[in-house]
Amino acid sequence: MNGAEAMVKCLTAEGISRIFGYPGVAISPFLDAVFQDASIEHILVRQEQAAGHAASGYARITGRPAVCVSSSGPGATNLITALATAYADSIPLIAITGQVNSSLLGRDVFQEADMRGATESFVKYSYLVKNADEIPRVFKETFYIANSGRKGPVLIDIPIDVQMQTLKKPFAYPEQLTMRGYKPNVKGNSLQLSRVIAAIQKAKKPLVCAGGGVILGQGEAELRAFCEKYRIPLVHTMMGIGVLPKNHPLYFGMLGNNGKPYANRAVAASDLLIIVGARIADRAVPKPENLEQRVNIIHIDIDTAEIGKNLGPTIPLVGDAKIVFAVLAEAPITIDTSEWLRELEEKKHSTVDLRRFSDKLVNPVELVKLLSEKMEDDAIYVADVGQNQLWSADNYVMKRGRFLTSGGMGTMGYSIPAAIGAKFAAPERQVVAVCGDGSFQMSLYELGTIAVQKLPVKILIMKNRFLGLVREYQAKTYSRRYEAVELFDYPRYSHIAAAYDMAYFHCDNNAALGETLDAFLACETAALMVCDVDSENNTQ
Repeated sequence: MNGAEAMVKCLTAEGISRIFGYPGVAISPFLDAVFQDASIEHILVRQEQAAGHAASGYARITGRPAVCVSSSGPGATNLITALATAYADSIPLIAITGQVNSSLLGRDVFQEADMRGATESFVKYSYLVKNADEIPRVFKETFYIANSGRKGPVLIDIPIDVQMQTLKKPFAYPEQLTMRGYKPNVKGNSLQLSRVIAAIQKAKKPLVCAGGGVILGQGEAELRAFCEKYRIPLVHTMMGIGVLPKNHPLYFGMLGNNGKPYANRAVAASDLLIIVGARIADRAVPKPENLEQRVNIIHIDIDTAEIGKNLGPTIPLVGDAKIVFAVLAEAPITIDTSEWLRELEEKKHSTVDLRRFSDKLVNPVELVKLLSEKMEDDAIYVADVGQNQLWSADNYVMKRGRFLTSGGMGTMGYSIPAAIGAKFAAPERQVVAVCGDGSFQMSLYELGTIAVQKLPVKILIMKNRFLGLVREYQAKTYSRRYEAVELFDYPRYSHIAAAYDMAYFHCDNNAALGETLDAFLACETAALMVCDVDSENNTQ
């Protein structure tokens, strides 16, 4: 058995049946082993960054690590943005990159790139494999690191000669693994847990703030049971969308600059903020020092580095959300939050949305509401980055589906390849990618992947002929001195849809929106829908 064949055996042992990638000479031995084994399907994307985003969408829906593959040099460096995106949002990815012959490393030969050095700041760990006999151990460690503790991407860089090298030892994939120095704490310290319980018991106005870590840790049910048992209301960050359905009586919206004003008012009025699985960065709380002085804070996270990074906690607790809230739901806590919930309802109903949207063309707020209401209950909504993301996050109607987006890194062009990965992960579920005309053009080449794979993915474009969020910033900050933000009236979307055998829909007014969305969503093939949105509409 050679190294490439051992790589396939390792992936099969980890239950991997599909990988996303782009070929090249330096990864060809591995791809040949994939071809000969036939237990793993290789999905050819049109650019390596899309392989990483597709793997991200796949991992987020399956709840397990996903694999992306590239060749060396520019193929590998094209993966970097996708790895940084996955790292910022704690998505478990395995990136396998081919590398030049190991005897040539460090000589700046054709298509050599130091991937370990290049990705050091945004992978959990990286390997450069120099001996084929190390492959089983390296792959076992890689999957363990990517999917334990705070999840994230791990890189395996493997020279072409190591892929072709014959193993000297019989292949044996480790059944168990213990890594000295890497043992994430998931249960939570018992003393800290008792302090958390005591703080909740004393609180008059407790509030949970849930982040993406709850969803990644599959702790939604436990957190929901905790909130329902003690009647504690909940707000969330953008990455926490989906922790509670929108119609739940304890749900009080997304906080932050682009969230609901009443959610921010709830945070300010609480006397105990229970943060779980969120770093609470600047988009969620612009001035954390003000909040620290007014509110007692419990910060629960599986990553010790995240606790207190942006907001100083009164009580820190390192642990897995699923395990911690299963314990808290059984704690001897007796509190009455009736008055607090009444106060929050009053805040909610007295909050006036001062934003005004043009009555020309399609209202983006109504578009997101109507689209998400009409989507199937378990559908997957993939938002891109820009104004479309903020309108989506603020107005998406959560039922039993999933909301995916690039939150931590804010990577434009994420939605289409991530939707591809999500559709492969859940072929029976409806998948809709929502993007602006700017972000669409960053990954429109992946329509080729959709066409070849015959994926019935739906893509909706909010077209305002501008890079909308930057235009909005320039309007407010630089007195409407617009520079390098106008996209004009290109491309011709109907022609693009025809080129890729996609059904095409267009809407430029609110009156026809519902009927057009019905036809768009009912389409059994891949479909592209363009909604004209006034370029002067802002998110705030």
